[in-house]
Amino acid sequence: MKASVVDLRYKMKHILKALERNEPVSIMYHGKEKGIIIPAKSSTDLHVSQHPFFGMMKGGNTKPVEDTLVRMRVSTGCNTGSPIHDG
Repeated sequence: MKASVVDLRYKMKHILKALERNEPVSIMYHGKEKGIIIPAKSSTDLHVSQHPFFGMMKGGNTKPVEDTLVRMRVSTGCNTGSPIHDG
């Protein structure tokens, strides 16, 4: 969808509906594209069975849960440090 600066003010309802349809909105100013509004990813889009942690014990995986979580966090850039181990 293309929207002018005036549309941002007077037709925001249409712009929000386009974003709900996962449609990016190009912002036009004097006929030139000045920016793009892209829809935010919803965290509810991911079904539980699509999560990388789902089925981690399948196939006889015996690695500790903490180690698996740390490996997943590092691979996604969400490393929060080393796991806490009792003992």
